[in-house]
Amino acid sequence: MLNGDLKNKALANLKAADKEYQTVAADVTKKAAELYEKRKATAEQVIQVCEEYINTLANSPKEFDKSVSEFKLEFDKFSKVIQEINIEADKTAKISSSVAGAGAAAGVGVAAFGPTAAIAIATTFGTASTGTAISALSGAAATNAALAWLGGGALVAGGGGMAAGNALLALAGPVGWAIGGIALTSGALMLRGKNEEIAKKANHEAARINAKTATLKAAKEEIAKLLTLTQQHADGVNTRLNFLKIDAPNNYQHFNNEQKIELATLINNIQTLSKLLNKKLS
Repeated sequence: MLNGDLKNKALANLKAADKEYQTVAADVTKKAAELYEKRKATAEQVIQVCEEYINTLANSPKEFDKSVSEFKLEFDKFSKVIQEINIEADKTAKISSSVAGAGAAAGVGVAAFGPTAAIAIATTFGTASTGTAISALSGAAATNAALAWLGGGALVAGGGGMAAGNALLALAGPVGWAIGGIALTSGALMLRGKNEEIAKKANHEAARINAKTATLKAAKEEIAKLLTLTQQHADGVNTRLNFLKIDAPNNYQHFNNEQKIELATLINNIQTLSKLLNKKLS
């Protein structure tokens, strides 16, 4: 056929771009889950050890108590998102095929990825395509925003997807094509048009996919940075606390200058962790 090679090459490039996108999207989801687990474990551990130390320290400075209290408030926000999505995940797991919409295959979503993945996306990205923070959405809306990402969002070859095609962070896209079992060599792309037109459309979509893949790769790097910073400040809390427990008296009024500096550094670590706990990728 006229321009058949052009069409075939364009479709092959489109498939390759789609495959890379899906691979990177899966990596980002895994990295987000790792960040979620690190945040959760770190927060629980830091709150526990700091409160235990406050209880043993007479005349604990107000700034120290305040920093721990503020961190607990941030953890409450973090926990609220977890609770809401877990509740909705229990409801939607049994009916994921009907909830996932026309663009995603049966089983895709919470039931297939698990609530941890949905929570990880919500706590890492935190914004639906409308610009509304996921943490501000209630129940099903929060789950839907997360599932939009996991299910591919607005699917080019058929539309639909979770929340009528609203994808988390506008990172919707072709990831859903393969998930939904939509053949790239048939359907909407192949229903009409000459080979040259088909090639043009395929190249356009491949370029769009590649742009989104680049965005995902940048997101993956940002998640890695958040993981590193979280670990560094968690280590800082443990280091400072261990020093104070061993070398400092049980009454803050008897602290020497070095011990006060260590406590001030500990407060800084806690305050930074508070900011990191609910920090979302922009």
